[in-house]
Amino acid sequence: MQSRRGKQEREKTMHALVFYEHGGPEQLRYAGVPEPVAGPGEALVQVKAAALNHLDLWVRQGIPGLRLAMPHIGGSDVAGVVAAVGEDVDEAWVGRRVIINPSLGCGRCEYCRAGQQCLCAGFHVFGEHVPGGLAEYAVAPAANLYAIPDDFGFAEAAAVPLVYQTAWRALMTQARLRAGERVLILGAGGGVASAAIQIARLAGAYVYAATSTPAKERRALELGADETINYREVDFSKEIWRRTGKRGVDVVLENVGPATWAGSMRALCRGGRLVTFGATTGRFAETDLNLLFWNQVSLIGSTMATYAEFEAVMGLVFSRRLRPIVDRVMPLRDGAEAQRLLGAGEQFGKLVLEP
Repeated sequence: MQSRRGKQEREKTMHALVFYEHGGPEQLRYAGVPEPVAGPGEALVQVKAAALNHLDLWVRQGIPGLRLAMPHIGGSDVAGVVAAVGEDVDEAWVGRRVIINPSLGCGRCEYCRAGQQCLCAGFHVFGEHVPGGLAEYAVAPAANLYAIPDDFGFAEAAAVPLVYQTAWRALMTQARLRAGERVLILGAGGGVASAAIQIARLAGAYVYAATSTPAKERRALELGADETINYREVDFSKEIWRRTGKRGVDVVLENVGPATWAGSMRALCRGGRLVTFGATTGRFAETDLNLLFWNQVSLIGSTMATYAEFEAVMGLVFSRRLRPIVDRVMPLRDGAEAQRLLGAGEQFGKLVLEP
């Protein structure tokens, strides 16, 4: 495989899953677009597999304040082979099997310089603010490449980057989950939740997993959940209250938003921590302030991870202490159907697309 530097002599084309305007899955097109070129400090990756996240649905639908150049290519989770590198990048990367860390720090602010998570306006997410990996080729900063073991399949590796770093930072860094604590994880069939169940169990916590079907309850138990709750059959907060002897849990991992926020607050014990990384059912939720201050509850936000956190959790995944969960693998040209399945919650774990 040859390395290509600088501007290519002629523009090449590739197939990608794109949208030209915001809306439903019907806006997605499997189309020919220009193949990207690696600039200084960047690498061109031949995509072998790309996994979907709910973020892909929100970006396609349109996030308030997010302005995109159209057509846009989504996809934050990518596994593939480095096809070329730009200037100032070691050519030894060419031909290596990699994933892309989708957390793109600016590299210049005080947080980045201190090895913390970038919190400035220069922070971007691969596939959200910039073109992503739902294509045959993708370009990313070489600093965001992470080599994957030879015995790890591309589809399995693609299921890892965004969800595992999100779950790790939320539980271990932000919520400070400790052995012996009780944690409630909502939406156990989702990618972050299926990762979080394993991380919480590895940390020595007692895990309650709330999900929507008996089949998903069984899968959650297989991943390490101690108990499951079918939130379509019972009020999950009342059920937690009953099962814990009116104590509640130490930590709730929340990403649903208004539909579950009040229940998540009620499920916490005194001094409990609610950590949220998403807002699937809306951006605004009401909080019972009496419950907040009387129970001395902590509300914690979390998103993505630092490079150190990413490396820590990747080490656990690639040593097989944590297991990526792939629901199914589909052709990239069927990406609209895959996004419909994800939006309907008809999966457990990750939906992976192959170009």
